[in-house]
Amino acid sequence: MEQYEPDRLTPAQLAAMRRGVRAGVPRGHGAFSRRSLLRAAGGGALAAGGLSTLAACGIPPAAGNAQADSSEDHSAKEKRLNFSNWTEYMDLSEDKKSRPTLDAFRQRTGIKVKYTEDINDNVEFFGKIKPQLAAGQDTGRDLICVTDWLAARLIRFGWVQKLDPANLPHAYTNLSPQFRNPDWDPGRSYSYPWQGISTVIAYNAKATKGREVTSVQQLLEDPALKGRVGFLSEMRDTVGMTLLDSGKDPGDFTDDDFDGAIARLQKGVDSGQIRRFTGNDYTSDLESGDLAACLAWAGDVVQLAAGTPDVRFHIPDSGYVTSSDSLLVPNKARHKTNAEKLIDYYYEPKVAAELAAWINFVCPVDGVKAELAKIDKEAAENPLIVPDKAMAAKSRSFRSLTSKEEARYEAAFAKLTT
Repeated sequence: MEQYEPDRLTPAQLAAMRRGVRAGVPRGHGAFSRRSLLRAAGGGALAAGGLSTLAACGIPPAAGNAQADSSEDHSAKEKRLNFSNWTEYMDLSEDKKSRPTLDAFRQRTGIKVKYTEDINDNVEFFGKIKPQLAAGQDTGRDLICVTDWLAARLIRFGWVQKLDPANLPHAYTNLSPQFRNPDWDPGRSYSYPWQGISTVIAYNAKATKGREVTSVQQLLEDPALKGRVGFLSEMRDTVGMTLLDSGKDPGDFTDDDFDGAIARLQKGVDSGQIRRFTGNDYTSDLESGDLAACLAWAGDVVQLAAGTPDVRFHIPDSGYVTSSDSLLVPNKARHKTNAEKLIDYYYEPKVAAELAAWINFVCPVDGVKAELAKIDKEAAENPLIVPDKAMAAKSRSFRSLTSKEEARYEAAFAKLTT
């Protein structure tokens, strides 16, 4: 495990954090996704809101590794667990008084779940749990859900527990291949994805006068789109998609490759082709046609297209960037086995389908399509919710970054976008 060392915050990283904070607020099911807050914080923001603060508070890093910092499991005697998640990220009954899949889990297992929607963004949540994690204390949570870059850091610092495969038969069997081997957790020893997040090209067919928009190259060079193009304020998504369009793999690239992508984007800025870099707030402009085309998050596109048929999407032939929100068990959690049972439960295709029908993100569970079709046939056929083999084959993940790379890349991206 990597020893914890506080990152130094650069002015560029502060700018990156401010970009994210301006991205917006989460909206409910049936409106838009909560992607703006989830993606509001990149690595630089983590340094701002979490790691540097940790050092300033004089809190030492947790000693040892995740196994050394695990605690006695009280699951057998205490039929409960505490689960922290994002807002609007769990199914809800029509009367908004119950959560059907969680209720069914309790009825089946006798395990009562205290479900708390206390994650508003990665940095803020990290600020809540960092003192206990660093001091080797119980956070009061048995299961948490954070974005992959933060999950990677928690694993590297040894602040989460290794999962027991014996308690995860459905998860092990049904995890979609495209999510199986992230470079920060090969084989998913410490984490399992809750939902996937795909970055795609979206366009308003009315604003483009019926023309399809199919590539990043078209976004950057098509004169008919000049001044009406949006890219995302999340570095990994925008640069990752540009790398793919340049024939490079965002999972395996060099500094020169990164610089080349930045240069292409800079040309788009200088020429006026790119109107702006946005968080989730691109949705209203895309819906109105003020943005003719942009990079977008799939969950937003599903919701937008439901109300505005002119909003459409395309998966570039070069591929697309996929990230995830992952479930982890923090060190010193009292109910590790109960948490593993809950993870495994949501990897049963029938349960996964109920969840997918409600939240409309990329479902990471193989075999969900048939079950989802029983609930919502249109959702089951939507590749933004259930990727087909062709789409899954185009999925690429942005590789993990060292602290040095993160500072350099965020600085370059901040210069580009501010």
